[in-house]
Amino acid sequence: MGAACRRPAAVQQFDVGGDIKQPISAVEQEPISMLDLDLDQDVDLEEGEEDDELLEQLLLLEGKLDLVDQQQEDARLQICDLHRDLRRAEENLRRLRVTPLVAGQLVEFVDEHRAVVTLSGPHCEQRCVRVLSAFDRELLKPSENVTLHGESLALVGVLPPAAADVTAASSYLVADADRPDVTYDDIGGCEAQKQELREAVELPLTHPELFDAVGVDPPRGVLLHGPPGTGKTMLAKAVAHHTSAAFFRVNGAELAWYNGPAMVRAAMVRALFRLARHRAPAIIFIDEVDAIATARSEGGDAANRLVQRVLMELLIQMDGFDDSTNVRVIMATNRADDLDPALLRPGRVDRKIEFTAPKKKQERRLVLQACVAGMNLDGDVDLDAMAARRDELSPAEIAAVCREAGMQAVRDRRGTGTSEDFDKGYRTVVDTKPGDVASEFHFYN
Repeated sequence: MGAACRRPAAVQQFDVGGDIKQPISAVEQEPISMLDLDLDQDVDLEEGEEDDELLEQLLLLEGKLDLVDQQQEDARLQICDLHRDLRRAEENLRRLRVTPLVAGQLVEFVDEHRAVVTLSGPHCEQRCVRVLSAFDRELLKPSENVTLHGESLALVGVLPPAAADVTAASSYLVADADRPDVTYDDIGGCEAQKQELREAVELPLTHPELFDAVGVDPPRGVLLHGPPGTGKTMLAKAVAHHTSAAFFRVNGAELAWYNGPAMVRAAMVRALFRLARHRAPAIIFIDEVDAIATARSEGGDAANRLVQRVLMELLIQMDGFDDSTNVRVIMATNRADDLDPALLRPGRVDRKIEFTAPKKKQERRLVLQACVAGMNLDGDVDLDAMAARRDELSPAEIAAVCREAGMQAVRDRRGTGTSEDFDKGYRTVVDTKPGDVASEFHFYN
């Protein structure tokens, strides 16, 4: 009875709510226990493989870290050696600079360790010198003033631009208040020359987009050439009046005979172009350029060598313009045939504009009309008759005739000029010309 009353543990189970669960036999519980054991073994194997991979990565990273530490130590030792070499080089450079130095100008580099320089002095000798290895090559540019060792002539330094040169170059800048009041209408005739100069100088400064649209580079330099008194300088003044660009006016004779040796004169040219680039857009007008740009020849005296040095600097500076430099150069001369061919080549002077004396009646009429625009004339003055005269007076000489006619009226205390005054003015101007020209004038008149 007691055995019958005991419930087998694996036969029946009851939940808390009193519901009878299905009987679960001991045979049914055994497969579940074996499955749990297999899962535990698989997890242990996976964890072991992950530990091995992590250990392998750790060893690899430790090897790389040791290599980086070794490289860092090697780099530290190399830095120490370089600092020691730098201190030694600086000490050597300081000792070199203590000795007397020679001034010169860099012309060009031969290679990384040698350069051609022009020594200061009356002879302007050129030497191929050594460039110190400790010297910064970025500071060296063509036409820079440099210092050389007094004995070995090794290049040891760069001289700063002289303040006096910059001040002297700024004296060539025409102030806004001093700009010429000459307009294109004040210049009689020269219509073709006006158009060419405006296209070459004005348009690149005022409308650069036109050249960009076409895809061409504007002319860098313009040469105005022709006999004296044909309007070259007047037209340059008109350009200065009609543009807002900085205008520099230089006379070639001033650069040729500037007080100082050739290096100082060349430095003046260099300072002038440097200031023009700084004030861009700018126009540099060099009048009587033949004073510094005559054709070079072998030999010659010291004065010719000094002028040639200035010409070389002018060529270097004109080559220094890039396409984005908004600086234009206008040169005027009466002796275009005497100029150096290197200056006239395309790339430096891209436009040559010739000026001649007016040969047609219409041209002389335009010049006369421009010259008498502000004069009070009597009714008997016939400009067409004066323009029909077959003389070869230049525009400047025609202006002198009108001026002399006005002086005749002033002498007679009159407020108007007459035809007789112009005849006297003509005779006064023509009598100063060569005999054959004066005879021809009196013959036709």
